[in-house]
Amino acid sequence: MNTSKMKDIVFESLIDIKAVDPIAIDVQKLSSMTDYMLIASGTSNRHIQAISESVIDGLKFNKIKPVRVEGSIGDDWILVDAGDVIVHLMTSQARDFYDLEGLWDPDL
Repeated sequence: MNTSKMKDIVFESLIDIKAVDPIAIDVQKLSSMTDYMLIASGTSNRHIQAISESVIDGLKFNKIKPVRVEGSIGDDWILVDAGDVIVHLMTSQARDFYDLEGLWDPDL
């Protein structure tokens, strides 16, 4: 599966579970680690956990693996690493503090 399709699958799962302000940043020219970085917020730590589970389920359903997860229940930042697509799920406070959008795409 190409990485653009994978990004679309993950983005759709973010929309389906009502992630807050999801964005996708094409970082292919900036990083050799990954092609796309998706960033979204949750309304609570539990919502962030539910979003991560939805993303992982969507990847598994589409036979995309391996998937690694960093962070756990109660954390204000969970990272889902699917190789060519990395998903950052954060509380709005963590998202404002770390400003990954500004770091990876200064035009945002």
